[in-house]
Amino acid sequence: MSDTKPSPESPDPAATLRQAAGLAEHLGRIGAQWLPVAQPDQVQKLAAQFASPSPPETPAEPVSKAASSQAAASPRPAASSPEQRPEQRPEQRPEQRPEQRPDGKASAHRLPEDDSSGRQPYPGDPLPEPQRAQRLSDLSERVAACTRCEQLVQCRTKTVFGEGHVNPRVVFFGEGPGREEDLSGRPFVGRAGQLLTKMIEACKFDRQDVYIMNTVKCRPPNNRNPEPTEIENCREYFEAQLELLRPEYVVCLGLVAAQALLRTKLSVGRLRGKFHQHFDSKVLVTYHPAYLLRTPAAKKAAWDDLQLMLRDAGLM
Repeated sequence: MSDTKPSPESPDPAATLRQAAGLAEHLGRIGAQWLPVAQPDQVQKLAAQFASPSPPETPAEPVSKAASSQAAASPRPAASSPEQRPEQRPEQRPEQRPEQRPDGKASAHRLPEDDSSGRQPYPGDPLPEPQRAQRLSDLSERVAACTRCEQLVQCRTKTVFGEGHVNPRVVFFGEGPGREEDLSGRPFVGRAGQLLTKMIEACKFDRQDVYIMNTVKCRPPNNRNPEPTEIENCREYFEAQLELLRPEYVVCLGLVAAQALLRTKLSVGRLRGKFHQHFDSKVLVTYHPAYLLRTPAAKKAAWDDLQLMLRDAGLM
């Protein structure tokens, strides 16, 4: 028998084209997006190649009968769709978390274990204490005349700017004034303020040695949490206070203060136990004194947080 005689198993060009078209239609129905679109001239060229015998100078290598039988018994698997191959879809790989995006940007909802490595200085030079006091006084007058939050303006008695040492090592940063604070114009003078004073004294400070302030300077009605727009309206004020004070540590008291200063959505539980950063200041997050009054069991955790600051400051 001649070696050049066509095999009875040689593919029929027309049948091959029909099978290819059927496969293309099937892959299109199941949503395969990677399949190229057929071009008519390429189809005709492919058909001509199937119809033409192989050039004599490039004969196909002989295939043993055993290998041919094995190939027939093990047909090539059909190409699977992207849905069937999740390992080839990088967006579904569990190891590619938001904080590892290709653009190198971290997720808005994840902070490093210790943000102190990203420290950057406050803008400008620090002012002498007399100038700081004057700037803070001027800013306090601006706050007293502020009308950005219509609802808060209508229900406030006094604005509560903040008080304390103008060159403090520690700033305690709370949420907003309560009823007692609204009446007196001073921060943290109610029951929660009395507990805060005890916390400050437990750290071996006097109240007049630190600075105490809030995110919003007016009491929200019925002691509700400040609205996001109200916090943003006051952001200029509390960030200007911190820029003038430049404390070594900022202790965020509660969720509202922590989320506002750090621009995060993480909970107090996720933010506790490590330092974060606001310019030159190390930021520590702990529970609000009002929460500690409602949940005395959390006082130990709050004391652990303060001890973390004291150890870092060399005071323990």
